[in-house]
Amino acid sequence: MRHTHLCTISVLIAGLYIFASAPFICDLANAQTIRPLLLEGKKSIYQRVVSHPGAKLFSGPEVQAKVVSDKVKTFTAFYVYGRKDKRIQVGVSDNKIDGWLDADKTTFWKQAITMLFTSRMGRTPVLFFKDHEALETTCVDENLGEKIREYVKIASEKGPLPAGFPVVAVEPPDTAVSEKNFYLLPVLNVDNSFEDRTKLLEVASIDPGIGGVGEGGKTSSTSGTELRSGFVFVIDTTISMKPYIDQTLKQVRGIYDELEKNPNGDKIAFAVVAFRSSVQRAPGLQYTAKVVCDFKTVKQRRELEDALSQVEEATVSSHAFDEDAFAGVKEAVDRLDWSNYGSRIMLLVSDAGPLREGDPNSSTKMSPAVLADYIKSNRIYITVVHLKTPAGARNHASAEKAYRELSRQADNLSSYIAVEASTSAKGAAAFDAVGRRLAKGYNDLVTATAQGKLLAAPDPSSKKVGLSPEEEARRIAESTGYAIQLQFLGTKEGTRAPSVVKAWVADADLERLARDPQGQPVIAVQPALLVTKTQLSLLRRQVIAIFENAQQSFLKDDSKNFFQSILSAAAQMTRDPNAFTGSPGKNLTQTGVMGEFLEGLPYKSAIMNLTEEEWYQKSTGEQKSILNHLEARIKLYEEYDRDNTNWEGFGSPNRDEWVYRIPLDMLP
Repeated sequence: MRHTHLCTISVLIAGLYIFASAPFICDLANAQTIRPLLLEGKKSIYQRVVSHPGAKLFSGPEVQAKVVSDKVKTFTAFYVYGRKDKRIQVGVSDNKIDGWLDADKTTFWKQAITMLFTSRMGRTPVLFFKDHEALETTCVDENLGEKIREYVKIASEKGPLPAGFPVVAVEPPDTAVSEKNFYLLPVLNVDNSFEDRTKLLEVASIDPGIGGVGEGGKTSSTSGTELRSGFVFVIDTTISMKPYIDQTLKQVRGIYDELEKNPNGDKIAFAVVAFRSSVQRAPGLQYTAKVVCDFKTVKQRRELEDALSQVEEATVSSHAFDEDAFAGVKEAVDRLDWSNYGSRIMLLVSDAGPLREGDPNSSTKMSPAVLADYIKSNRIYITVVHLKTPAGARNHASAEKAYRELSRQADNLSSYIAVEASTSAKGAAAFDAVGRRLAKGYNDLVTATAQGKLLAAPDPSSKKVGLSPEEEARRIAESTGYAIQLQFLGTKEGTRAPSVVKAWVADADLERLARDPQGQPVIAVQPALLVTKTQLSLLRRQVIAIFENAQQSFLKDDSKNFFQSILSAAAQMTRDPNAFTGSPGKNLTQTGVMGEFLEGLPYKSAIMNLTEEEWYQKSTGEQKSILNHLEARIKLYEEYDRDNTNWEGFGSPNRDEWVYRIPLDMLP
């Protein structure tokens, strides 16, 4: 995963959602509705705190006040409505007071920014340092790598930590934090002194479910299920793909033959999804994407083999060389039944590049980055096999760029495999070797897990360039298999993140930085914005309004009205035209469009300071790219809203108050 910063236009609309909380958005009839306290010097950002372990909710600020609840969920985010003596008046909602908390049982949370652990593809577990000095001293240590390994070893051992030890907790080393345990890692302070390599972050807490400071690690087992692997082939079935369709069938049959000899062979299942391109542009294609067969184990192999044997390449050409590969990927995510599989693998095979965001013939309207986020939110690991045929030479570079971005993993490497296919026979043979190697790797994962064996962590120092397609497949299977096993064990054993009230962490893997000082940092925690259902809905509507206004200006060949359309759309959404100004020279933050909420964010984009003049200086292509970016985000927000897995209600029956963690680089 690349070092996370807000990407192009990434903060264009993000701040607007906070206006949903601002007084001026309310109907006049509700003008007297109670509201939380504003941050000092702000007009639209409310004060918030998170509760500590052991916090109780009282009916008033008096010492003798009645206890309303002695079971306040740890690290719940509250709005602040008032302060008196040693207590804070709070509410989970921004329009309702719930009671009073002891001030010393809360931590002030300036922004709704939280951090997310990245996938454990061989990276070192995150260390939580007791204070900034302890972390900074470690970062400049001449023996940084050795120090980090020592700290992880000591912090992972049972029992109390040594006196004066600089670390207060460590991410569980042998399992990943269970995906079923929604955790928060609120960001309190940021030190950018090492910005070219890592950011140092003060965080408040992690797991809302733990009641004691310093607790963490494994709880009792919550599931007795076995690890099962779902492996889907997403194959291009346009003209020229017949040899690879046939090879897929041979490959599946060969893999099934091997699985029949394995006592754990029924724990891996295969599915097939086919894709072509726009049927509006070429009706003879018959379909854009379809499920050929859902997951079938070795005991059901005949069903998949029969279905796959009926697949033929298209009889007509598509409208362009690039195909709608993203439609095939999304079809596999949305239509297959993944519910029984803790190991979720996708193998995309094509000799063409994908139709991308901004292409009117793309059925998904998603960019590679947006689709990659969608895949990850569904806990699926994708590998792309790009068949570099002579016919597609002009498209090789653009296709590779898109597929590398689509398949980029947490270790900064892409699960992209280029296959030189100068002839169909050579390409099919290489594809067969890749497919079999991947299938074997994930079958080994299932077998090892069934036998109670832990896979070895991938060696980051191993050779990463010049690998053959089969060797690349082995590397991918090893790194993703390791991450999948840790996640499965974490879910099975109910692994929780360590619980700390305050600590300092580095957002990059410090051990990897020490090992390769000039290499690209491997991100260990990435920033996300915590939004409610209501806020996500408003954000989506605002992006749509701005996109549609801007699109109209392009259709009229009048792109100079784009900047003003942003101000107009924002004013309409907030019902307060006076909240925005188009004064010359002001950037998007100063106009009010960006919103105060984005001020001070640790991950920024130059777009925050974009002025109207600078916008007009951009080429038509650059301006159009921004529109494409917005359209892709609109599609992603629709998927976030439909996501039934990653919303957390903290016990609230009001779904509008449920929260979702949106990676910052997925903001507009």
